[in-house]
Amino acid sequence: MTTVQREVSDRTTFGKLVKWIFIGFNILMLIWMVVGMGAAGDATNSAVNDAERAGAAIGTGLGFMMILFVWALGDVVLGLFVLFTRRKKLITMDE
Repeated sequence: MTTVQREVSDRTTFGKLVKWIFIGFNILMLIWMVVGMGAAGDATNSAVNDAERAGAAIGTGLGFMMILFVWALGDVVLGLFVLFTRRKKLITMDE
């Protein structure tokens, strides 16, 4: 006699919503990072003197770190919601 274990798990509607919010947040943050770094490149290229170039470089670094901080903080918070909204796994035995 052989027993087969099968894991059955499905998210609730709220769990699916939280998961899609998490995915959407990550896509939005990626877009924000690309657009922000593109704008920072434009600001650096249009700088006239060394002071403007230094300011653009410092501002770019600060902006990059701010985006990374918001991204990481949002991922931790939303990731915990995604983790806590999944259902327990049910293991069924088929014979």
